[in-house]
Amino acid sequence: MGKVASKHFGEIELNHGREHCFVARHELGGNQLELDLNVTAHDHFDEAAMRKVDYRLRFLPELVDQVREMIADELDQDGTNPQQFLHFHSSQLKDEQLESVFGVTDKGQLTNDVFLKALKLGHVAIYPGQPERYFVLDFTLGSHFTDELLVVAADEDGVVDDEILWE
Repeated sequence: MGKVASKHFGEIELNHGREHCFVARHELGGNQLELDLNVTAHDHFDEAAMRKVDYRLRFLPELVDQVREMIADELDQDGTNPQQFLHFHSSQLKDEQLESVFGVTDKGQLTNDVFLKALKLGHVAIYPGQPERYFVLDFTLGSHFTDELLVVAADEDGVVDDEILWE
């Protein structure tokens, strides 16, 4: 089996016909996040596919900015997952959580902008064999606070799906 070098995942052995999940740490905007490269047994994954993954990851900051804009837009719309996520997580806050998670001392200071600043990208799953869900991005308020996420998918060209899920 051949090996291929990846800027993000190091040296990867190409072993066709088996499932693999390669994990890497990556810094984006001063925050650490986890990258998972998921290759199924039926995926055609070769050196060109690995180069494409590394190339697409160069545009991750722009993709994250686009998703943040979508979340911001949906915070002002009734019944959207981002709005419900914010309402759910802000309704039962204790004072110490308000400050540690959102950096404010009064619930009246918890604006959409404060929420967006606290919302961090924590995980990116990459599925090179699924062009329509190539990237799956998980946004969190922190695992110390909640295990729930806002999840967004993008295709292999970086086009974001218009649905933001709450999981």
